[in-house]
Amino acid sequence: MPSFRHDIIILGGGLAGGLCALSLARERPDLDVLLIEPAERIGGNHLWSFFGSDIAAQDKALVEQLVAHRWPSYDVSFSAHDRHIRQPYHTIASERLDEAVRAVLPPDRILRATAVAVTPNEVELDDRSKLAATAVLDTRGLGGSAALHSGWQKFVGQLLRIPAGHEVERPIVMDATVDQSDGYRFVYCLPFSATEIFVEDTYYSDTPDLDRSLLSGRIAAYARSRGWEVEHVEREETGVLPVVTGGAFNEFWPAEDQVARGGVRGGFFHPLTSYSLPDAVRFASWLGRGAPLDERLGPATRRRAASHWAKGRFDRMLARMLFRAALPAERYKVLERFYRLPTSLIERFYAGQSTAWDRVRILAGKPPVPINRAVRAMLENK
Repeated sequence: MPSFRHDIIILGGGLAGGLCALSLARERPDLDVLLIEPAERIGGNHLWSFFGSDIAAQDKALVEQLVAHRWPSYDVSFSAHDRHIRQPYHTIASERLDEAVRAVLPPDRILRATAVAVTPNEVELDDRSKLAATAVLDTRGLGGSAALHSGWQKFVGQLLRIPAGHEVERPIVMDATVDQSDGYRFVYCLPFSATEIFVEDTYYSDTPDLDRSLLSGRIAAYARSRGWEVEHVEREETGVLPVVTGGAFNEFWPAEDQVARGGVRGGFFHPLTSYSLPDAVRFASWLGRGAPLDERLGPATRRRAASHWAKGRFDRMLARMLFRAALPAERYKVLERFYRLPTSLIERFYAGQSTAWDRVRILAGKPPVPINRAVRAMLENK
Protein backbone atom coordinates (compact mmCIF):
# COMPACT_ATOMS: atom_id res chain seq x y z
CA MET A 1 0.00 0.00 0.00
CA PRO A 2 1.30 3.53 -0.75
CA SER A 3 2.47 5.35 2.37
CA PHE A 4 2.47 8.89 0.94
CA ARG A 5 -0.50 10.80 -0.44
CA HIS A 6 -0.14 13.60 -3.04
CA ASP A 7 -2.79 16.28 -3.42
CA ILE A 8 -3.17 15.51 -7.13
CA ILE A 9 -1.52 13.19 -9.64
CA ILE A 10 -1.65 14.26 -13.28
CA LEU A 11 -1.24 11.41 -15.75
CA GLY A 12 0.22 12.56 -19.07
CA GLY A 13 2.65 15.39 -19.74
CA GLY A 14 1.29 16.56 -23.07
CA LEU A 15 -0.26 19.97 -23.73
CA ALA A 16 -3.28 19.42 -21.45
CA GLY A 17 -1.33 17.87 -18.58
CA GLY A 18 1.44 20.45 -18.80
CA LEU A 19 -1.01 23.35 -18.76
CA CYS A 20 -2.82 21.84 -15.77
CA ALA A 21 0.47 21.60 -13.87
CA LEU A 22 1.29 25.23 -14.71
CA SER A 23 -2.15 26.44 -13.69
CA LEU A 24 -2.05 24.64 -10.34
CA ALA A 25 1.44 25.97 -9.63
CA ARG A 26 0.25 29.48 -10.44
CA GLU A 27 -3.09 29.47 -8.64
CA ARG A 28 -2.64 26.88 -5.87
CA PRO A 29 1.10 26.74 -5.12
CA ASP A 30 0.54 25.04 -1.75
CA LEU A 31 -0.55 21.79 -3.40
CA ASP A 32 1.63 18.71 -3.81
CA VAL A 33 1.36 17.99 -7.55
CA LEU A 34 2.88 14.90 -9.16
CA LEU A 35 3.11 14.67 -12.96
CA ILE A 36 3.63 11.23 -14.51
CA GLU A 37 4.85 11.06 -18.12
CA PRO A 38 6.61 8.09 -19.77
CA ALA A 39 8.46 10.18 -22.38
CA GLU A 40 11.70 11.97 -21.73
CA ARG A 41 10.32 15.44 -22.38
CA ILE A 42 7.12 17.18 -21.32
CA GLY A 43 5.10 18.01 -24.42
CA GLY A 44 7.06 15.64 -26.66
CA ASN A 45 8.02 17.09 -30.05
CA HIS A 46 5.18 19.39 -31.04
CA LEU A 47 4.18 22.84 -32.14
CA TRP A 48 0.75 24.14 -31.13
CA SER A 49 -0.66 27.26 -32.72
CA PHE A 50 -3.63 29.40 -31.80
CA PHE A 51 -5.51 32.50 -32.89
CA GLY A 52 -5.42 35.56 -30.67
CA SER A 53 -9.15 35.36 -30.03
CA ASP A 54 -8.95 31.75 -28.79
CA ILE A 55 -7.73 32.65 -25.31
CA ALA A 56 -9.76 34.70 -22.83
CA ALA A 57 -8.03 37.75 -21.38
CA GLN A 58 -7.86 36.24 -17.89
CA ASP A 59 -6.13 33.11 -19.25
CA LYS A 60 -3.44 34.70 -21.44
CA ALA A 61 -0.86 34.78 -18.67
CA LEU A 62 -0.98 30.98 -18.57
CA VAL A 63 0.26 30.61 -22.14
CA GLU A 64 2.25 33.81 -22.68
CA GLN A 65 5.53 32.31 -21.48
CA LEU A 66 5.11 29.37 -23.88
CA VAL A 67 4.77 31.39 -27.09
CA ALA A 68 7.82 31.02 -29.31
CA HIS A 69 6.55 32.90 -32.39
CA ARG A 70 3.80 35.45 -33.03
CA TRP A 71 2.41 37.31 -36.04
CA PRO A 72 -0.22 40.05 -36.43
CA SER A 73 -2.15 38.28 -39.21
CA TYR A 74 -2.34 35.22 -41.44
CA ASP A 75 -3.41 34.09 -44.93
CA VAL A 76 -5.57 31.36 -46.43
CA SER A 77 -5.58 30.36 -50.08
CA PHE A 78 -8.02 28.39 -52.22
CA SER A 79 -8.31 27.91 -55.96
CA ALA A 80 -11.23 30.38 -56.10
CA HIS A 81 -9.97 33.03 -53.67
CA ASP A 82 -7.23 34.17 -51.30
CA ARG A 83 -7.80 35.96 -48.03
CA HIS A 84 -5.65 37.95 -45.64
CA ILE A 85 -7.07 37.90 -42.10
CA ARG A 86 -5.96 40.51 -39.58
CA GLN A 87 -6.04 38.31 -36.51
CA PRO A 88 -2.98 37.65 -34.30
CA TYR A 89 -1.57 34.17 -34.58
CA HIS A 90 0.80 32.47 -32.12
CA THR A 91 2.84 29.27 -31.92
CA ILE A 92 3.82 27.39 -28.77
CA ALA A 93 6.88 25.14 -28.87
CA SER A 94 6.95 21.94 -26.80
CA GLU A 95 10.47 22.83 -25.63
CA ARG A 96 9.05 25.86 -23.83
CA LEU A 97 6.31 23.81 -22.22
CA ASP A 98 8.95 21.40 -20.93
CA GLU A 99 11.04 24.25 -19.52
CA ALA A 100 8.05 25.96 -17.90
CA VAL A 101 6.76 22.82 -16.16
CA ARG A 102 10.21 21.90 -14.87
CA ALA A 103 10.58 25.42 -13.51
CA VAL A 104 7.51 25.09 -11.27
CA LEU A 105 7.60 21.41 -10.27
CA PRO A 106 10.50 19.97 -8.25
CA PRO A 107 12.45 17.21 -10.03
CA ASP A 108 10.97 14.54 -7.74
CA ARG A 109 7.46 15.66 -8.73
CA ILE A 110 7.98 14.76 -12.39
CA LEU A 111 8.03 11.00 -12.66
CA ARG A 112 9.04 9.23 -15.85
CA ALA A 113 6.87 6.12 -15.68
CA THR A 114 3.87 4.38 -17.21
CA ALA A 115 0.54 3.94 -15.43
CA VAL A 116 -1.14 0.57 -15.91
CA ALA A 117 -4.13 0.95 -13.59
CA VAL A 118 -5.94 4.05 -12.36
CA THR A 119 -8.63 4.80 -9.78
CA PRO A 120 -9.90 8.20 -8.61
CA ASN A 121 -7.32 8.13 -5.79
CA GLU A 122 -4.57 5.74 -6.83
CA VAL A 123 -2.20 4.99 -9.70
CA GLU A 124 -0.42 1.68 -10.25
CA LEU A 125 2.78 1.85 -12.30
CA ASP A 126 4.27 -0.76 -14.60
CA ASP A 127 6.75 -1.76 -11.88
CA ARG A 128 3.72 -2.63 -9.68
CA SER A 129 4.34 0.24 -7.30
CA LYS A 130 1.32 2.30 -6.25
CA LEU A 131 0.92 6.03 -5.69
CA ALA A 132 -1.94 7.61 -3.75
CA ALA A 133 -3.53 11.03 -4.17
CA THR A 134 -6.54 12.99 -3.01
CA ALA A 135 -7.37 13.29 -6.72
CA VAL A 136 -6.09 11.75 -9.95
CA LEU A 137 -6.47 13.48 -13.33
CA ASP A 138 -5.97 11.48 -16.52
CA THR A 139 -4.79 13.51 -19.53
CA ARG A 140 -2.99 10.73 -21.42
CA GLY A 141 -4.55 11.29 -24.83
CA LEU A 142 -7.66 9.97 -26.49
CA GLY A 143 -9.35 7.03 -24.78
CA GLY A 144 -12.63 5.32 -25.59
CA SER A 145 -12.26 6.16 -29.28
CA ALA A 146 -14.24 3.05 -30.28
CA ALA A 147 -17.36 4.91 -29.11
CA LEU A 148 -16.67 7.76 -31.55
CA HIS A 149 -17.56 7.84 -35.23
CA SER A 150 -14.87 9.76 -37.04
CA GLY A 151 -12.79 10.53 -40.03
CA TRP A 152 -9.18 11.50 -39.57
CA GLN A 153 -6.93 14.50 -39.97
CA LYS A 154 -3.38 13.36 -40.72
CA PHE A 155 -0.22 15.38 -41.11
CA VAL A 156 3.55 15.49 -41.35
CA GLY A 157 5.28 18.77 -40.52
CA GLN A 158 8.89 19.70 -41.18
CA LEU A 159 10.97 22.72 -40.25
CA LEU A 160 12.91 23.56 -43.41
CA ARG A 161 16.20 25.43 -43.54
CA ILE A 162 16.33 27.54 -46.72
CA PRO A 163 19.56 29.61 -46.83
CA ALA A 164 18.41 31.75 -49.77
CA GLY A 165 15.19 32.64 -47.93
CA HIS A 166 11.53 31.73 -48.48
CA GLU A 167 9.92 35.22 -48.66
CA VAL A 168 6.84 34.16 -46.68
CA GLU A 169 5.97 37.05 -44.35
CA ARG A 170 3.18 35.56 -42.24
CA PRO A 171 1.53 32.20 -41.58
CA ILE A 172 -0.40 30.48 -44.34
CA VAL A 173 -2.93 28.65 -42.20
CA MET A 174 -4.42 26.87 -45.22
CA ASP A 175 -3.01 26.64 -48.73
CA ALA A 176 -5.64 24.47 -50.38
CA THR A 177 -4.47 25.17 -53.94
CA VAL A 178 -2.65 21.82 -53.83
CA ASP A 179 -4.02 18.60 -55.34
CA GLN A 180 -7.38 17.58 -53.81
CA SER A 181 -7.96 14.20 -55.46
CA ASP A 182 -7.62 12.16 -52.23
CA GLY A 183 -9.86 14.35 -50.07
CA TYR A 184 -9.53 17.75 -48.44
CA ARG A 185 -5.86 18.65 -48.26
CA PHE A 186 -3.91 21.77 -47.45
CA VAL A 187 -0.38 22.93 -46.72
CA TYR A 188 0.28 24.92 -43.56
CA CYS A 189 3.28 27.27 -43.35
CA LEU A 190 4.81 29.08 -40.38
CA PRO A 191 7.74 31.43 -41.15
CA PHE A 192 9.97 31.32 -38.08
CA SER A 193 12.74 33.43 -39.63
CA ALA A 194 13.82 34.64 -43.05
CA THR A 195 15.51 31.27 -43.67
CA GLU A 196 13.39 28.88 -41.58
CA ILE A 197 9.82 27.85 -42.32
CA PHE A 198 7.70 25.09 -40.83
CA VAL A 199 5.71 23.34 -43.56
CA GLU A 200 2.99 20.83 -42.74
CA ASP A 201 1.07 18.72 -45.25
CA THR A 202 -2.38 17.93 -43.82
CA TYR A 203 -5.29 16.00 -45.24
CA TYR A 204 -8.66 14.68 -44.12
CA SER A 205 -9.04 10.96 -44.69
CA ASP A 206 -11.47 8.12 -44.04
CA THR A 207 -8.75 5.97 -42.45
CA PRO A 208 -6.17 6.62 -39.69
CA ASP A 209 -3.20 5.12 -41.56
CA LEU A 210 -0.40 7.64 -42.03
CA ASP A 211 1.99 7.32 -44.97
CA ARG A 212 4.89 9.32 -43.66
CA SER A 213 7.00 9.00 -46.79
CA LEU A 214 4.12 10.15 -48.99
CA LEU A 215 3.56 13.32 -46.99
CA SER A 216 7.29 14.01 -46.73
CA GLY A 217 7.44 13.76 -50.51
CA ARG A 218 4.53 16.19 -50.80
CA ILE A 219 6.38 18.70 -48.62
CA ALA A 220 9.47 18.41 -50.82
CA ALA A 221 7.33 18.89 -53.92
CA TYR A 222 5.64 21.94 -52.39
CA ALA A 223 9.04 23.45 -51.57
CA ARG A 224 10.15 22.94 -55.17
CA SER A 225 6.95 24.53 -56.47
CA ARG A 226 7.77 27.63 -54.39
CA GLY A 227 11.33 27.71 -55.72
CA TRP A 228 12.85 26.93 -52.33
CA GLU A 229 16.20 25.17 -52.12
CA VAL A 230 16.07 23.24 -48.85
CA GLU A 231 19.42 22.75 -47.14
CA HIS A 232 18.08 20.36 -44.50
CA VAL A 233 15.11 19.46 -42.30
CA GLU A 234 15.65 20.74 -38.76
CA ARG A 235 12.69 19.00 -37.08
CA GLU A 236 9.76 16.79 -38.00
CA GLU A 237 6.49 15.88 -36.33
CA THR A 238 3.51 13.75 -37.27
CA GLY A 239 -0.09 13.44 -36.16
CA VAL A 240 -3.29 11.45 -36.68
CA LEU A 241 -6.27 13.22 -35.10
CA PRO A 242 -9.96 12.27 -35.02
CA VAL A 243 -12.54 14.37 -36.85
CA VAL A 244 -15.66 13.37 -34.93
CA THR A 245 -18.87 12.88 -36.91
CA GLY A 246 -20.91 11.20 -34.16
CA GLY A 247 -20.89 8.64 -31.40
CA ALA A 248 -22.26 8.06 -27.92
CA PHE A 249 -20.91 10.11 -25.02
CA ASN A 250 -22.04 7.58 -22.40
CA GLU A 251 -20.00 4.91 -24.14
CA PHE A 252 -17.02 7.21 -24.61
CA TRP A 253 -17.10 8.06 -20.90
CA PRO A 254 -19.36 5.65 -18.95
CA ALA A 255 -21.03 7.11 -15.87
CA GLU A 256 -19.47 4.46 -13.66
CA ASP A 257 -15.95 5.61 -14.63
CA GLN A 258 -15.17 8.06 -11.81
CA VAL A 259 -11.57 8.85 -12.81
CA ALA A 260 -11.22 12.52 -13.71
CA ARG A 261 -10.22 13.28 -17.30
CA GLY A 262 -8.77 16.31 -19.04
CA GLY A 263 -7.57 17.17 -22.54
CA VAL A 264 -8.54 14.96 -25.44
CA ARG A 265 -8.88 12.07 -22.97
CA GLY A 266 -12.12 13.71 -21.89
CA GLY A 267 -13.15 14.73 -25.39
CA PHE A 268 -12.11 18.37 -24.91
CA PHE A 269 -11.33 19.23 -28.52
CA HIS A 270 -13.10 20.68 -31.55
CA PRO A 271 -14.97 17.87 -33.38
CA LEU A 272 -14.28 19.19 -36.89
CA THR A 273 -10.79 20.69 -36.62
CA SER A 274 -9.39 18.37 -33.89
CA TYR A 275 -8.15 21.62 -32.33
CA SER A 276 -7.60 21.17 -28.58
CA LEU A 277 -5.59 24.16 -27.34
CA PRO A 278 -8.47 26.55 -26.46
CA ASP A 279 -10.23 23.82 -24.47
CA ALA A 280 -6.96 22.78 -22.79
CA VAL A 281 -6.40 26.36 -21.61
CA ARG A 282 -9.98 26.76 -20.38
CA PHE A 283 -9.83 23.43 -18.52
CA ALA A 284 -6.46 24.20 -16.91
CA SER A 285 -7.70 27.60 -15.75
CA TRP A 286 -10.82 26.04 -14.25
CA LEU A 287 -8.70 23.41 -12.50
CA GLY A 288 -6.45 26.03 -10.96
CA ARG A 289 -9.14 28.48 -9.97
CA GLY A 290 -11.65 26.36 -8.19
CA ALA A 291 -12.09 22.75 -9.30
CA PRO A 292 -12.72 20.35 -6.38
CA LEU A 293 -9.47 18.42 -5.97
CA ASP A 294 -10.94 15.42 -4.17
CA GLU A 295 -13.40 12.61 -4.95
CA ARG A 296 -15.66 15.18 -6.63
CA LEU A 297 -13.15 15.89 -9.41
CA GLY A 298 -14.14 12.88 -11.53
CA PRO A 299 -17.86 13.71 -11.67
CA ALA A 300 -17.07 17.40 -12.14
CA THR A 301 -14.84 16.77 -15.15
CA ARG A 302 -17.40 14.37 -16.63
CA ARG A 303 -20.10 17.04 -16.37
CA ARG A 304 -17.85 19.49 -18.19
CA ALA A 305 -17.16 16.87 -20.85
CA ALA A 306 -20.87 16.09 -21.28
CA SER A 307 -21.61 19.79 -21.71
CA HIS A 308 -18.80 20.08 -24.24
CA TRP A 309 -20.15 17.07 -26.15
CA ALA A 310 -23.64 18.57 -26.31
CA LYS A 311 -22.22 21.89 -27.46
CA GLY A 312 -20.33 20.15 -30.28
CA ARG A 313 -23.43 18.70 -31.96
CA PHE A 314 -23.44 21.32 -34.72
CA ASP A 315 -19.72 20.84 -35.43
CA ARG A 316 -20.18 17.06 -35.65
CA MET A 317 -22.91 17.69 -38.21
CA LEU A 318 -20.47 19.84 -40.24
CA ALA A 319 -17.92 17.02 -40.01
CA ARG A 320 -20.53 14.62 -41.42
CA MET A 321 -21.16 17.02 -44.28
CA LEU A 322 -17.43 17.10 -44.99
CA PHE A 323 -16.98 13.32 -44.96
CA ARG A 324 -20.35 11.97 -46.08
CA ALA A 325 -21.96 14.68 -48.18
CA ALA A 326 -18.93 15.88 -50.12
CA LEU A 327 -17.11 13.70 -52.63
CA PRO A 328 -13.42 13.38 -51.65
CA ALA A 329 -12.13 15.58 -54.47
CA GLU A 330 -14.69 18.28 -53.63
CA ARG A 331 -14.39 18.42 -49.85
CA TYR A 332 -12.33 21.57 -50.13
CA LYS A 333 -15.44 23.47 -51.24
CA VAL A 334 -16.86 23.25 -47.71
CA LEU A 335 -13.86 25.11 -46.29
CA GLU A 336 -13.52 27.41 -49.29
CA ARG A 337 -17.06 28.66 -48.68
CA PHE A 338 -16.46 28.93 -44.93
CA TYR A 339 -13.54 31.30 -45.48
CA ARG A 340 -15.80 33.78 -47.25
CA LEU A 341 -17.69 34.39 -43.99
CA PRO A 342 -17.03 37.31 -41.57
CA THR A 343 -13.78 37.27 -39.64
CA SER A 344 -15.55 37.45 -36.28
CA LEU A 345 -17.56 34.32 -37.13
CA ILE A 346 -14.39 32.46 -38.11
CA GLU A 347 -12.76 33.50 -34.83
CA ARG A 348 -15.66 32.21 -32.74
CA PHE A 349 -15.79 28.96 -34.69
CA TYR A 350 -12.16 28.05 -34.00
CA ALA A 351 -12.50 29.04 -30.36
CA GLY A 352 -15.50 26.71 -30.02
CA GLN A 353 -17.76 29.67 -29.25
CA SER A 354 -20.09 29.77 -32.27
CA THR A 355 -23.40 31.52 -31.68
CA ALA A 356 -26.81 30.40 -32.96
CA TRP A 357 -26.64 33.16 -35.57
CA ASP A 358 -23.17 31.96 -36.64
CA ARG A 359 -24.63 28.51 -37.29
CA VAL A 360 -27.39 30.02 -39.41
CA ARG A 361 -24.80 31.95 -41.43
CA ILE A 362 -22.66 28.84 -41.95
CA LEU A 363 -25.61 26.87 -43.33
CA ALA A 364 -27.32 29.70 -45.24
CA GLY A 365 -27.48 29.57 -49.03
CA LYS A 366 -26.81 26.78 -51.47
CA PRO A 367 -24.65 24.08 -49.86
CA PRO A 368 -21.26 23.45 -51.54
CA VAL A 369 -22.10 19.72 -51.71
CA PRO A 370 -24.93 17.72 -53.38
CA ILE A 371 -28.16 18.80 -51.69
CA ASN A 372 -29.53 15.29 -51.12
CA ARG A 373 -26.28 14.14 -49.49
CA ALA A 374 -26.15 17.33 -47.41
CA VAL A 375 -29.67 16.77 -46.08
CA ARG A 376 -28.92 13.16 -45.12
CA ALA A 377 -25.77 14.22 -43.29
CA MET A 378 -27.60 17.00 -41.43
CA LEU A 379 -30.47 14.76 -40.34
CA GLU A 380 -28.32 12.06 -38.78
CA ASN A 381 -28.88 12.46 -35.05
CA LYS A 382 -25.52 11.40 -33.67
